[in-house]
Amino acid sequence: MSLQSLVKPPLVMGIVNVTPDSFSDGGRHDTREAALAHAMRLIAEGADVLDIGGESTRPGAAPVSDAAEIARTLPLIAAIRARWDGVISIDTMKPGVARAAVQAGATMWNDVTALTHEAESPTTAADLGCEVVLMHMKGEPRTMQDDPRYDDVVGEVAAHMAARAEAAMAAGVARDKIWLDPGIGFAKTTAHNLALTAGLQVLVDLGFPVLYAASRKRTILGVDEGAVEATDRLGGSLALALEGARRGARMVRVHDVRETVQALKLQAAVANAG
Repeated sequence: MSLQSLVKPPLVMGIVNVTPDSFSDGGRHDTREAALAHAMRLIAEGADVLDIGGESTRPGAAPVSDAAEIARTLPLIAAIRARWDGVISIDTMKPGVARAAVQAGATMWNDVTALTHEAESPTTAADLGCEVVLMHMKGEPRTMQDDPRYDDVVGEVAAHMAARAEAAMAAGVARDKIWLDPGIGFAKTTAHNLALTAGLQVLVDLGFPVLYAASRKRTILGVDEGAVEATDRLGGSLALALEGARRGARMVRVHDVRETVQALKLQAAVANAG
């Protein structure tokens, strides 16, 4: 068996929310000490990337100011960077926050608005020169789940992502810095999310690496009515991460890093054995 033929598991992005109101772990890591301890634990469990968020994007979430978001995230980014040389992502829609985070040590910008939140977002991404995740979302977090509708969710999301990638490149973002995320759970029903997962290859075929993020999301509750609490959704989260990987995702964004790393290793081992 050649090295080139080996199936490799995708990268694992560990979630570190320093917010009081995130849907799964809001308030659990809202001090720098708690957040730093959580971040270092995720690294020890095998995270390739840490995604640091200072503003909740759950349905109904209220926005926060640039200053508040910077105050929550920058000390943590600096503390992690002093201890680790891996990839740190800033999960923000605000170009000012992204710029401050990169100056503090972040090397990736994860934007749920695909660089549409402010007019200067695309040029800021180009100036920063960091990797950028462009995610699909209709509307804004406060209203996105009111009544999401699509005629062809896979085709419409893929077309939107292709357009956003082109806009980013037109602003000066290098093609090899762009990631695409279908936005599971953002302005989508359970049926939409399942269709996007099943049709992930359409997004992969656009030629950009795909980030798949379904950890602990309500899609799992839509299939298993017993998974009321976010912490009851480990099995569903692992199943979706494995499906995302099988269908071409290059990175999965998760809360449960150790379990996901193990599941992906076994999936790759079976594929290589075959």
